[in-house]
Amino acid sequence: MAVCIAVIAKENYPLYIRSVPTQNELKFHYTVHTSLDVVEEKISAVGKSGDQRELYLGLLYPTEDYKVYGYVTNSKVKFVIVVDSSNTSLRDNEIRSMFRKLHNSFTDVMCNPFHNPGDPIQSKAFDGIVSGMMVQNA
Repeated sequence: MAVCIAVIAKENYPLYIRSVPTQNELKFHYTVHTSLDVVEEKISAVGKSGDQRELYLGLLYPTEDYKVYGYVTNSKVKFVIVVDSSNTSLRDNEIRSMFRKLHNSFTDVMCNPFHNPGDPIQSKAFDGIVSGMMVQNA
């Protein structure tokens, strides 16, 4: 499963970042922020081709230890999931399913009348969904 899950606002600041194990948190922050350049490239490439319905961006880039996947909502909020490269059993449709679940939970957070859009996400329900997607052995 995932070792890092991040939600990045339209203006490219983090709304939520969670990583396992926590001692690599700074490394994952760096990985997520460097992936934003690839996300922007893919968004602009999709914009030129005309098909804006596909929200899943696929594999953004692999590193020696991790694979970074991206997803963009219609409101340009970006989701980034970092997966351990040693996990070869994880298929593309499972990653899509994780993003769909994350997007649905994010929508629930945004529908909360007490949440101000643009504020960091502090929802326990959202945190629970993310915890379920994270690697359990840490």
